[in-house]
Amino acid sequence: MKLTLLLDLDDTLLNTNMHAFIPAYFQALSRELAPYIAPDQMTRALLSGTRQMNESVDFSHSLQEVFDAEFYPQPNISRSDLEPAIENFYDNIFPNLAGLTSQIPEAKRFVDWALSKGYRIAIATDPLFPRKATLHRLRWAGLDPQQFELISSYENFHFSKTHPAYYAEILALLGWPVGPVLMVGNDLARDILPAKKLGLATYHVNAEPASSFGPEAGPRGTLDDLRRWLESADPASLMPSFKSTDSVMGIISATPAALNGLLNGLDSSSWSRKLSPDEWSLTELVCHLRDSEREIHQIQIKLFNEQSEPFIPRPDTSVWASQRDYLHECGSSALKEFNIARRETLALLKNMTQKDWERKARHAIFGPTKFLEVISFMADHDRMHIQQAWTTLKKM
Repeated sequence: MKLTLLLDLDDTLLNTNMHAFIPAYFQALSRELAPYIAPDQMTRALLSGTRQMNESVDFSHSLQEVFDAEFYPQPNISRSDLEPAIENFYDNIFPNLAGLTSQIPEAKRFVDWALSKGYRIAIATDPLFPRKATLHRLRWAGLDPQQFELISSYENFHFSKTHPAYYAEILALLGWPVGPVLMVGNDLARDILPAKKLGLATYHVNAEPASSFGPEAGPRGTLDDLRRWLESADPASLMPSFKSTDSVMGIISATPAALNGLLNGLDSSSWSRKLSPDEWSLTELVCHLRDSEREIHQIQIKLFNEQSEPFIPRPDTSVWASQRDYLHECGSSALKEFNIARRETLALLKNMTQKDWERKARHAIFGPTKFLEVISFMADHDRMHIQQAWTTLKKM
């Protein structure tokens, strides 16, 4: 099984002094937009929009949509009016900030080595920048953006890296790889700990003495150290574990976000296309998820709320697609309905205590169980169908 590497960008693959870079970035953008927005107002709106992106857990809106909803009302200007100036900024002005960064010599060496090993690589940078800005920064690092299978940016992600759901979303957009996964980054609070909460192995890139960091940092060193470490590491030690409350909640929060991203803009023929008579179309798959959410997952949660040690039934859903004629439904409408249903499910789970997660039950298939395990079955179900959707899209 191939190793999947999630690589942070700033101060992992590219030296970026954020204390100097961010003020220079804001100042340059303020100058470019000054004919439209007063600089002080632009800075306030930019900071406010960034804060909203960091805090957002809304899987139905990309971080770009979250930012736009906060940013543009403040100067009372439409995105379409400002877009030419913004595009010009990222095409022609932003590249001038390259001098505030410097290459990390071992970054390209490590990436080339990892690619030669056949590893899948995604750039797991905080998706608070537009894609154009992130592509520039990768080139500043001496890297070719086309080398990477996925690059996170605010257009295509719904969570910042403070949330375990970010790491679930990036894995979902990779088709939920089956095999070892390693998150590599320099920031303990944004790269290491949230990834660990999801259940991923991590490597902390830093040149500080080991005593500067607690045991929660885990393995650490330079990128050259990382290569040596990977050459001797047991792949089994890098297999993710998705059984904690944090990981389960991260996965089920990220599933609608990933589906919204993967299926955005599909035409009706793509929604209904069946790759073989035995395989579901994307419409059938999303209808199945929607109805499973309402008629299985939510009912199971309510049983726990109503009974001390409930019996958890598991109806046969394999016949629903034909019985309910899913193929002739509207796939995009079914996806919206799934988003609504999943939001209802998350509301049911929001105030669960640790004691609630440990409550016992009897499952129709798995026998004695507890609430956390029942919800983890739901997360496993999500991952399986994301894999199915991703594979279907790749084959189209």
